Amino acid sequence: MSARIPVVTPVLLALLLAACDGGASQPPITDAPLYNSALTGEYDLVDSTGAQVTQADFAGKYQLIYFGYAYCPDVCPFDMTRMMAGYRQFAEAEPELAVDVQPIFITIDPARDTPEKVGEYTNAFSEDLIGLTGTPEQIEAAAAAFFAHYQKMGEAEEDYLMDHSRTGYLVNREGEPMALIPVEESAEAVAAELEKWVR
Repeated sequence: MSARIPVVTPVLLALLLAACDGGASQPPITDAPLYNSALTGEYDLVDSTGAQVTQADFAGKYQLIYFGYAYCPDVCPFDMTRMMAGYRQFAEAEPELAVDVQPIFITIDPARDTPEKVGEYTNAFSEDLIGLTGTPEQIEAAAAAFFAHYQKMGEAEEDYLMDHSRTGYLVNREGEPMALIPVEESAEAVAAELEKWVR
């Protein structure tokens, strides 16, 4: 009996190669909602060790950014929980892409959020989350680069609240803000947006 030798047609070969490609040849995104906006995504801050960190340090990676503060009693912890849960869902579904997404927390309360404090705060949510702080002037410049709003409430020197915008931002591999991330909604909404934009 002669063995049956499968015939691979050019069409079948093309389909097999496409399947092995894993989506790597997807066309570049040109219609992200924040493209061509006034947001620059620039910052010059310090991390939990006191080392200088700028947006250029994450060249080639996506940045998932949230502005908040460690002493926030309710909003920030819930937003951060949803953001990191959404990131983990995305990482489970797309592990190879998730390694190229860096979650970042930027404080809007530099008077109390020292490098050590932001490190403690971010570690409570995930070891993957980086916390950044700086001088009042550096924080103001970073927030302005994302059009993020914040304002101290009251005149107390220590026990005070901060009013602030609470959206997340996704920055592309080239350092350009590309989309808002609905951290105020749900982990599923965060994961869906990452799935939509990260390639």
